[in-house]
Amino acid sequence: MYTLLRLLSVKRLTYEQVPTLTFAWIIAELFYKFHSFTLECAAFLATWLMLDVLVQEVVRPLFMRQEEERHES
Repeated sequence: MYTLLRLLSVKRLTYEQVPTLTFAWIIAELFYKFHSFTLECAAFLATWLMLDVLVQEVVRPLFMRQEEERHES
């Protein structure tokens, strides 16, 4: 966690990590009822990881491509 906060810029943390963290938290609160803090915490972290992978591998490249196309026109 410390490395994440130290290595990423405030802009990237704000636009990429905070939304995925918030969405993962909401999913965990609504759907994860394992009656075990450890299991719920692990599921929350796995959800955050999967959402972050989705953002980094799918959403972010789409926005980068749109920015490049906008600059070319």
